[in-house]
Amino acid sequence: MIGESFKIALRALWANKLRTCLTMLGILIGVGAVIALLAIGQGATASVSERFSFLGTNVIYIRPGSQNTGGISAGGGSAPTLVYDDAELIAEPGAAPAVAAVAPVRQTFGQVVLQGANTLTRIVGTTPSWTDVRSFRVVRGEFFDNEAVEAVAAVAVIGDGVARNLFADEDPIGQTVRVNAGGQSVNIRIIGVLEKKGGTGFQNQDDQIVVPISLVLRKLQAARNATGAQQLSEIDVKAVDDKSIDAAVEQVTQIMTQAHKGAQDFQVVNLQDQIDAQKEASKTLTILLGAIAGISLVVGGIGIMNIMIVSVTERTREIGIRKAVGARRKDILMQFMMEAVVVSLLGGLLGVVSGVGMSEFAEGKQLNGQAITTVVEPSSIILAFTISAAIGLFFGIYPASRAARLNPIEALRYE
Repeated sequence: MIGESFKIALRALWANKLRTCLTMLGILIGVGAVIALLAIGQGATASVSERFSFLGTNVIYIRPGSQNTGGISAGGGSAPTLVYDDAELIAEPGAAPAVAAVAPVRQTFGQVVLQGANTLTRIVGTTPSWTDVRSFRVVRGEFFDNEAVEAVAAVAVIGDGVARNLFADEDPIGQTVRVNAGGQSVNIRIIGVLEKKGGTGFQNQDDQIVVPISLVLRKLQAARNATGAQQLSEIDVKAVDDKSIDAAVEQVTQIMTQAHKGAQDFQVVNLQDQIDAQKEASKTLTILLGAIAGISLVVGGIGIMNIMIVSVTERTREIGIRKAVGARRKDILMQFMMEAVVVSLLGGLLGVVSGVGMSEFAEGKQLNGQAITTVVEPSSIILAFTISAAIGLFFGIYPASRAARLNPIEALRYE
């Protein structure tokens, strides 16, 4: 029954090749658009994780609060309220069981000079635990140790971008550069190069030079608050694991509140919340893009209905003859339903091919200075293909029912 209906449907469609192709085109464009736009949206979601991965996993940032000058807020991070002692309190054994590592950070910007070459870059003063907290790996040389911090050693580990800008193809290990920052100038020996990580668009992690925090606080940018304590730019904290992030935030907040005598002059930023928010925004964009592309599928379905109604009208006499020789209503219904589904499925199959092709073509292309990332999920292909089949069934029901209800005598009289 189904096999015979399929053969009849193919013959009928082949007899009107141009009309069939034009009808399939609507479904092809719709399915292709759904797959391509979903791939772009899913690529945006994937790129969020990739772009933020350099910040490390399970990371919490403690930053200074804001201060008011003349009744105007200078924004978060402007208050001189975060000090070195805060980091030591959090790092004390047993103080925060959910915390795995703590890295105090003092940042500034300065000029790094090597003979005739120079570059303006970010200078990060920190401790050896920074590599663990921020999940950085040294690919050449080594990172400085606690002894270097205590001795205020003039050593540095540089980012991949700084290494390329200053040294090109030369080996930077053991070479000395001059760092000018905060009105001070210090000769620093390069002992390591960090792995290449890129950035998020806000900050390039390859464009930095990492030195012992004591070197920044004492020789490059000494900064103390009103009580004489050494100021920090931020404190980076790593939770034990993903499940411990909330507990770590709570413990750190409690320690900081007690240390600051109840004053909320600091910010505790959970990186995972930011990543999740970015992902949710990307998912919303994906759904919106899919919905927009889905409109073209509906238009394609309406095209199928239109052509099938025309086909029923043209073949009224054929339907009458088939009924006169014994064809039942369900046979006629199956024949026209099969034609609609075949057109829809063929268009869907070609649409899958075109959608994947468009996604591959768009991969890596530049849009407003940003490279487009596409991810074609199998679920997107299955979804688009299933919807195209459902559209064939839905929009083929009315024309097929209309054909099945034709009176055979009136159909035979039709001219």
